Amino acid sequence: MDCLAETTKLIVGLGNPGRRYAKTRHNVGWMVLAEARRRWGLADEGRKAFGGEVYDARRAAPDGASRRVMLFEPHMYMNRSGEAVAGLAAFYKADCRNLLIVMDDMDLPVGALRVRARGSAGGHKGLDDVLRLLGTQDVPRLRLGIGSPPPPMDAIDFVLGAFDDAELASIAPAVTRAADAVDDWIAWGIQAVMDKYNRKVEPD
Repeated sequence: MDCLAETTKLIVGLGNPGRRYAKTRHNVGWMVLAEARRRWGLADEGRKAFGGEVYDARRAAPDGASRRVMLFEPHMYMNRSGEAVAGLAAFYKADCRNLLIVMDDMDLPVGALRVRARGSAGGHKGLDDVLRLLGTQDVPRLRLGIGSPPPPMDAIDFVLGAFDDAELASIAPAVTRAADAVDDWIAWGIQAVMDKYNRKVEPD
């Protein structure tokens, strides 16, 4: 699709729907959105649309203007996230640079953050589907580390498993930092967020 210029900011948390997956490693994107909703005073339930759940918010820009921000949880399962995200982006005529994908990453230590303005999916099937259906790699993304599966555990079993107590000690503050990064992205853009969050020493 062609991404057209617009000021609306879209933040997409990747995950899987249903109570079974709510606290799993693959759903940290949704955890970050839940923290954003909490601090912004939004309802726990959004509007059902585009194959997911949409939360409409207004956030103040640095110049004092009010900026529209949409939080979105695709409910079409991780590997089919692209259809939902592409539908949302097309409806709001969103420039892909005004779309931020929040997701898990097995290649990062538990609790580590990494922000990128563009690039490949790096093996993440949810992001891969999003990039494929948007037709571009120029999509900002915020990755939150979940660590690697211990051998001989299968990667799928790992990402669909819950965090253990030790991991939760790192994930909870990382979710808070990731929500801070979302706020900064809305206010200042991707370069400022990369400069601020990628240079920090990350926990193991």
